[in-house]
Amino acid sequence: MKLRTLGQSGMEVAPLALGGNVFGWTIDEATSFRVLDAFVDAGFNLVDTADVYSRWKPGNEGGESETILGKWLKRDPKNRDKIVLATKVGMEMGPGKVGLSKAYIFEAVEKSLQRLQTDRIDLYQSHKDDPSTPQEETLGAFTELIEQGKVRAIGASNYSSDRLKEALRISKDHHLASYVCLQPHYNLAERALFEDGLEEVCWDAGLAVIPYYSLAAGFLTGKYRSEADLSKSPRGQNSKKYLNDRGMGILKALDDVAARLGSNPTRVALAWLAARPGITAPIASATSVEQLQDLIAGVTLELDEAAIEQLDKAST
Repeated sequence: MKLRTLGQSGMEVAPLALGGNVFGWTIDEATSFRVLDAFVDAGFNLVDTADVYSRWKPGNEGGESETILGKWLKRDPKNRDKIVLATKVGMEMGPGKVGLSKAYIFEAVEKSLQRLQTDRIDLYQSHKDDPSTPQEETLGAFTELIEQGKVRAIGASNYSSDRLKEALRISKDHHLASYVCLQPHYNLAERALFEDGLEEVCWDAGLAVIPYYSLAAGFLTGKYRSEADLSKSPRGQNSKKYLNDRGMGILKALDDVAARLGSNPTRVALAWLAARPGITAPIASATSVEQLQDLIAGVTLELDEAAIEQLDKAST
């Protein structure tokens, strides 16, 4: 398995990132441990979470995913050096606990470190842009955290191409830490947001790209083909917007390619994403070890030109 460099950070990652959004939401601690064990045992290393996961679940406050991940790391401390640990800051964690101000970043990072039970975060990401805070302030805060050894590298998520370019310019002009990667919403069903501007910025700046919602919240697995299917999981309603002619065309293309290659839609959708120029490691979540095996098979599946052309045509 060929490793890929995470931007300019020097950190090498395998071509699949495990999404931690399901930890403490759709899977419990014990199942999360099994998935994490299987992920590392298979030779993969990038685990992505966020402080806000999974605040949206009734009864949760946020931090549940980081807490489970921290317990997993404490159970076997050797795992800490086996993974590239990525988390995020910026989404609302409660009244006044939101954004990318220096004061809030400093507060949030300490809480994340405590929940994760570690002394360092390998990749600390701005979860979304914060127009109310000058980017110099945000990048200055990250620079201090890197100098303190609490963070190794920084990344951005949910930024526009203009704001990302501005951040990269500010880092260069003011000699501040610079984003080494972007985490965009990007998959076979959601192409325009990344391809119309952000892709070029990342390419020109040498940023790693680790897309989230790689399977369009499960739609690209083929699980949701009608409104009646949306009740199959807690995330089903997220796929409702894809139940149209374009979405059905994408599923048909996935079905056709999967049948020809003896595979399935999940694997083919991930293989398409992993094969895109500039993509470092798609992020995908697994609620079981069996699901994880499908994800791993996807990023190791090689698509021929005919398959890529068919999928490109269906999704444009």
